[in-house]
Amino acid sequence: MGSRGRRYDDQPKLNFKKVVGVIVALAVIVMIIISIVNIVKNSGEKVEIKNYSYYTAYENGKFGVINNDGETVIEPSYDEMIAIPNNSKPIFICTYDVDDENGTYKTKAINEKNEEILTGYDEIEAIDNLDSKQNFWYEDNVLRVSKNGKYGIINFEGQEVLPCEYDEITALKGVTSNFIVKKDDNVGLVNEKGQTIINTEYKNILTLEEGYKSEYIVIDANNKYGLISTTGTILIEPKYKGIKYLGSSNLFAVKKDKTWQLMDTEENKIIIDDEYEDIVEAKSDNIIIKKDGKYGVVTKTNKEKIEPQYEDLKYAFSIYYIAKKDGKYGVINLENKAVIKFEYENMVYVENGGFIQADKTDTETVIFDNNLGQKIVGIVSEVNTEKGYIKVYTNNEYKYYNFKLEEKSSSDLLTENTLFLSKKDGKYGYVDKSGGVVVDYIYEDGTEQNSKGFAAVKTNGNWGSINKVGAVSCEPTVNLDNSIYIDFIGTWHLNDSGLYYEK
Repeated sequence: MGSRGRRYDDQPKLNFKKVVGVIVALAVIVMIIISIVNIVKNSGEKVEIKNYSYYTAYENGKFGVINNDGETVIEPSYDEMIAIPNNSKPIFICTYDVDDENGTYKTKAINEKNEEILTGYDEIEAIDNLDSKQNFWYEDNVLRVSKNGKYGIINFEGQEVLPCEYDEITALKGVTSNFIVKKDDNVGLVNEKGQTIINTEYKNILTLEEGYKSEYIVIDANNKYGLISTTGTILIEPKYKGIKYLGSSNLFAVKKDKTWQLMDTEENKIIIDDEYEDIVEAKSDNIIIKKDGKYGVVTKTNKEKIEPQYEDLKYAFSIYYIAKKDGKYGVINLENKAVIKFEYENMVYVENGGFIQADKTDTETVIFDNNLGQKIVGIVSEVNTEKGYIKVYTNNEYKYYNFKLEEKSSSDLLTENTLFLSKKDGKYGYVDKSGGVVVDYIYEDGTEQNSKGFAAVKTNGNWGSINKVGAVSCEPTVNLDNSIYIDFIGTWHLNDSGLYYEK
């Protein structure tokens, strides 16, 4: 006979009163849940989930943390600056018990409740990075940790990315999510997932260009430079004194003794071997070179197209180059004809926007379109490549243009804002998207609303702030005459060091 459904004598018998009680209890819970759901539905109210951003704050010589509403999250009580690796996540790295005499200190990670998190390590630190323009940031998804004098990496969930077995771990400068690891006097390269990009067998590893992650410069024990791909393939053997990225996937400049040569990695050979002091850039078949202190253009076969005669030369677009002559910038074509006169103090091509920005004086910038036509004249206060607009001060007011160089209203471009700076009779106020006045024209200056919802306003030479509905958050009492940045979060104002100060 099968045993299906059979009870054995040594098993306890069912207590039917308890079973019925459990069923009734479950039914009551279900009814309560249904009632709550109906109440929420009937009320018509939506539950708002608030997403906060976090910023280091400074007050009375101490460091703390505020959020994007200007609320204090961590009271300013730390002697050392609090590092916030990712301002969208409540993970704050604090340094304390600093002994300058012995060079020792302690670190810990805390959350928005001032609770210590990610414990179990001797040290826990944000990984800092820096580019050639001195832009500073922290790597925003991993942290460096140490145990018994060795270093590893964990992610923000506390999971081990790299074990604590390295002598050093640092960011590869100018590139995000790439880390140089050192062991036994050799270095290698890993990514933010702990995957090996380059084995730990070189003296040093460098970027070809800031932000570039397709190939890397490696330096061997004899201080010779080579080139390696992300798959570990040696593209150029380490036997040169230098290697440079030229903007091409297969053309690279390599330095031999005191001169530079052109290497084609697809053909695996030197294609230009001449007495050039520098090789700067490669676009299609045209190569910018430097000879006898002057810049010109040759082809891949080393045929001269533009005689070396310029103080500076950089590719713009199509057949056009930005050139410097007699201390002034202009634009030439590949026939060496000036198509924009040499009369500008500085000139750059904004590739994202497809236009040339030329500074004539400190107070006048000219924007040329890709037909080399002069489209905008004024003081360029912002070129926002993320949102695709240019902000220009001209004729005593701010104007906005998209990257087609069409004039637009601020509400057309700043789509997430609730208030928009407006000027009338020499005074500034704020209007809504329909143009209705929200803040009267009472201020002598102002800024557009920032990403936290605050705008800075100026009265009697001092600055303060208003919030996203136009209410005053900070009375204009802060003097920022010597500040580069004018920005507020509530009562806190941004300092040139990147910290928010209480007034």
